[in-house]
Amino acid sequence: MNENQAVAASADYIEVKRKLCDFCGTCVAVCPVDCIYLNEHDIIIDHDVCNLCMNCVKVCPLHIIYHVEARI
Repeated sequence: MNENQAVAASADYIEVKRKLCDFCGTCVAVCPVDCIYLNEHDIIIDHDVCNLCMNCVKVCPLHIIYHVEARI
């Protein structure tokens, strides 16, 4: 089980369809806890810091950031 799978099993989290991201940075700009990191080849969300405010989900122009509900 990788880290993302462990998070998914225990709590809600935000996920990104990484291959579709154009790295525009809109999500980074609206994140109040600075948990989203971009470089020219990847986007990473620090799930330990994310407060699930959903700002990134709401503003993503490509609609590739989404909320995943915990599996109980």
